[in-house]
This record gives sequence, structure tokens and C-alpha cells, in this order.
Amino acid sequence: MTSVTRRRKDGGERPAPTEAQLLAAVERLLKRGEVFTEISVRQILEEAGLSRATFYAHFRDKSQLLIRLSDALRSRLVEMARKWDPSAGEDGAARYAKFFEEVIAIHRENFAILSAMRELASYDPAVRDFYTADLEEFDEAVLRTLLDEQESGSTPADLDATAASRVIVWGGAQAIARHIGVDDGSGDAVFARELGKIWWYGAYRRPAERPTG
Repeated sequence: MTSVTRRRKDGGERPAPTEAQLLAAVERLLKRGEVFTEISVRQILEEAGLSRATFYAHFRDKSQLLIRLSDALRSRLVEMARKWDPSAGEDGAARYAKFFEEVIAIHRENFAILSAMRELASYDPAVRDFYTADLEEFDEAVLRTLLDEQESGSTPADLDATAASRVIVWGGAQAIARHIGVDDGSGDAVFARELGKIWWYGAYRRPAERPTG
């Protein structure tokens, strides 16, 4: 699969002190229930205790600030996907459930930021490219794992790895967002278990098709 992922700065790179103040200010506003599109630069500056000149010394606009705020979070999630090893134990569905419990916890903790990203991605090209590139990077990580598993004979050869990775990554992202939006957290373990079983038995260890005739 051809990659159109846009490479960015390492999400682990520490922002400058004033940049960190601006990022923290927006995060506080979002977690207090403010809608990102309704937050003004003035509100951000008042929350951060900084000047307008300082804002524009670090960010072109609010969209760029939101992208930077999401960068480390997205990098962390992609790195988790890259480290996933299906051959690390027999009970892959159970290990996947634990993996998704951690993913859901991260999404729930940062729900306000991720919701703002999804909202802005619907009409802001820069945010849409960033949001899409992250899912593409996650997709590529899952695709490589599926192909490796097929090569080792663990995953059925009749599986279309490209189609499967798209279904489980892009569909899974939407399912997690929906779950967090309608569930108070009491159903997270059950949701993670079902998602783990669907990934494991639906792609990684699904039975091979029997020849007909």
C-alpha cells in the first residue's frame, strides 16, 4: 500500500515553555466543555496569561495549535500499534482486549481534544490531512503485521490484508469514538473484549476458507 502519511516532528519532542502554556490553556478550555470552534485566540491568551504576539510567534492559527496538541497523543497510539506482536502468546484475543482497554482509556482521557480534531477535520484541510495521516499510519502498521503473519502461516493466505486492515483500523476508530460518546465508562472492558475478539478472530486467526466443489 502506498503511503501518503505526512511525516511530522517526533510527538515526544518537548514544546518550548510558552508553547506549552498555550497548549495547556487550550486543553483546559476543552476539558471545561468549551467548543473548540467557539474558543477565540483572546480566550486562549487570557487563559495562558500571554500576549497575542507570543501566540503568533508559535502558531499560525488555532488549527495549528490543535494539531500540535494532538501530536504526542497520536504518536503514542501509533507506537502502541507498531509494538503489537500477535505471536507473543496463544490467547491473542485476551491480549487484544487489554490493548484496547488501554487505547480506550487514552481516548476517554483525551476525548475533548479528539472530538475537536474530528470536528475540525470535517472542514479544515490541514487538520483533515493530519487526522487522516495518523489513521493511515496506524493502518500501515496493522497491514505490515497482517502480512508478516500471513508469511509465517499464522494468518490465512486467503485474507485480503489491505482490506482487513482498513476495516479494523478505520472502522475501529469510529466505533471507539461512538462508544466513548454514549457510554459512561462502565462498559469499557466489555467493549474492549468484543473489539479484541473481532480483530483476532476476524482477521489474525480466522479460519481459512474451504475450497468448494
